[in-house]
Amino acid sequence: MFDRGSELGAALASAEARAVLERHLPGLVNSPMLGQLMGVRLGQVVMINPATRDDEQLLAALWSDLAAVVDGTVAREYPSAIVPDAAYEGDEVARGSAAVVLPGPTPRWATAEVVIHGPAHGNPFVDVELTAVFRHGDRALEVGGFYDGDGRYLLRLLAEEEGEWSFETRSTARSLDGIGGTLTIVAPEPGEHGPVRADGFHFVHADGTRHRPLGTTAYAWTNQERRLEEETLATLEAAPFTKMRMCVFPKSYLYNANEPEIYAFEGSPEEGWDFTRFDVRFFQHLEQRIADLGRLGIQADLILFHPYDRWGFADMGPAVDDRYLSYIVRRLAASANVWWSMANEYDLLWAKTVDDWERLAAVVGANDPHGHLNSIHNCLAFYDYSKPWITHCSTQRLDVYRTAENTDAWRERWGKPIVIDECAYEGDIDQGWGNVTGEELTRRFWEGAVRGGYVGHGETYLNEAEELWWSKGGRLIGSSPERIRFLEEVLAASPTGVLDPLPSEWDVPWGGVAGKYLIGYFGFNRPSFRNVVMPEGRFHVDIVDTWNMTIDRMPGTHTGVVRVPLPARQYMAVRLVAVEESA
Repeated sequence: MFDRGSELGAALASAEARAVLERHLPGLVNSPMLGQLMGVRLGQVVMINPATRDDEQLLAALWSDLAAVVDGTVAREYPSAIVPDAAYEGDEVARGSAAVVLPGPTPRWATAEVVIHGPAHGNPFVDVELTAVFRHGDRALEVGGFYDGDGRYLLRLLAEEEGEWSFETRSTARSLDGIGGTLTIVAPEPGEHGPVRADGFHFVHADGTRHRPLGTTAYAWTNQERRLEEETLATLEAAPFTKMRMCVFPKSYLYNANEPEIYAFEGSPEEGWDFTRFDVRFFQHLEQRIADLGRLGIQADLILFHPYDRWGFADMGPAVDDRYLSYIVRRLAASANVWWSMANEYDLLWAKTVDDWERLAAVVGANDPHGHLNSIHNCLAFYDYSKPWITHCSTQRLDVYRTAENTDAWRERWGKPIVIDECAYEGDIDQGWGNVTGEELTRRFWEGAVRGGYVGHGETYLNEAEELWWSKGGRLIGSSPERIRFLEEVLAASPTGVLDPLPSEWDVPWGGVAGKYLIGYFGFNRPSFRNVVMPEGRFHVDIVDTWNMTIDRMPGTHTGVVRVPLPARQYMAVRLVAVEESA
């Protein structure tokens, strides 16, 4: 039989399977792209063509007919789900007898960690289930525990409210069941604002502080050698970014041929993986790096799955996927600076359907008592961002040129914050997605911002070590980061701390705060002047050079229509700032 995991070349080599493909996908066999697709999975082939990926009836018939082919490869059998062992400890073990270590007073928005020293026989990763209910007044949160190796079981609570919290455990292991205790949550440390939430079309920290996700991407930076990881953190400390897109699993793609030192599961690439046993060193390292980002004020936008895989992590099967998600979310949900991204380019993960993604998103939600932000990123086709579990739209461009220009339309379409996490990268490699100029990337940031959204950065300048920031981190050498910092200063000066789309002219988008703070952006146009019609009231008029990072204020204050002189250069903007009338 053939299925989504079968290679196109193998299907075409089977007369019966080839007939099925010709019947359901008549243009495929004669496609000029056929030679490049022979090693591609059938699940990916159908996603390339919008006519097939959006036709559920056609796909159902295709998979059914391919499954009936008798001379194909045997479909892969995935591991079954494992039920925790109710008899893991016998009656001779006293209930709640494991030793527990409670944390001292924990600042609000930090992680309160309860450590339980318990049994280590068998395989505690799958044999033992541990949860606890944490209570504070009328509030009750169910928190999933996890095994951290060497007989250590951990329960982590994001300290969302000050005061006394009590807890009691439940477990299939008698020694871990029925343990109780009390935690004390105190005032937050200076500068701590709590997790980020969606706020209309924008974002805000739990304490009400505005968050602007000026993001960058370094997919596999935590799977590099220590020297490079430390260099990445030093670079970020001096950079303007407030969000980092990053993968859990290592990456296999252009300029990504190195092996990491440790993996998420016990085993090796040569001998295979024991998907029932996590390598806790991998997760301890990951959470340390996320904590490092937190100290820099950076959100970790954590990509849970991606298709660029040579180790088998993109196709572990439903039971292992669910177990992996439960484990990592339980480990990290108490971190204030975590966002979930279900996938980078979900539609290239051939082994997963939309139904799978909905199930996986539910697993994340069930194991995250703190409700962190969650989204999913596309390659060829947008996900249905109206789904209730999706807090914001994490998009990639679908057009070679026009992306950020769609921000206001996408806001109207989905009614959620728009984060264009991938609109091309500043760099010089041979791929069109990785060789735009710093000027062009900066322009896209401004287009997205004026239209009420957020655009993401990446850098792909090639060097001899093939240490490209976009994947491995290291150093930034591009010209756009400092211009992004300048944009952040302009955004922060808004009375609301953000920009929203405003009525615009056909050739100039305007955004800001109606009647108070307005920005018109000229992009790659280069007028020598502009007649600007003022809103009601009096305004200062600023001429903003977004590339040279200068702001020049015209003398006096203005009403009505004003002729604004401009330098006939690209990347200019006009800013109107309302004059505060004295009492």
